[in-house]
Amino acid sequence: MLNQNYEAMSICNVQRAVILLYLGKAELVASKDSKKLHSVRKAIPFPTIVRLLIYIRVPYKKIVLSRKNILRRDMYKCQYCQKSDVPLTIDHIVPKSKGGDDSWENLITACVHCNNKKGDRSPEDAKMTIHKKPTKPSHITFMKHFVGKIDEEWKPFLYMN
Repeated sequence: MLNQNYEAMSICNVQRAVILLYLGKAELVASKDSKKLHSVRKAIPFPTIVRLLIYIRVPYKKIVLSRKNILRRDMYKCQYCQKSDVPLTIDHIVPKSKGGDDSWENLITACVHCNNKKGDRSPEDAKMTIHKKPTKPSHITFMKHFVGKIDEEWKPFLYMN
């Protein structure tokens, strides 16, 4: 579902999209040509993207710094060895004892083996490389993870061109 300014707001189910269209609160942006929804008298396109006709002011969507959200951001993989089938922990890139803080840029997902190997050192001191530089995620990042497989038509609205 898009806001009036074409900003991605949320993901809704087809039933909600059809209700918004029926009530005249949204317009159809994209649909699946191969599918139709049928009632007794009508066949309507199967909506994949709808846009609200009235702008909805959305408060800033702050993503809470939590273990669950760090694991989600790092796609449940160790950022040192890229394993995902092992128990995972949260690692401070700059250890707290060396002045590191609890921030999106200093916390990553690590397996128990890599976390113990790194110990109370920086990755450079432990001669370990981080696969992907940690950043603060946006609500769109989590929207992408929630969906899993992303429809090609959604990519321009999720900044994935």
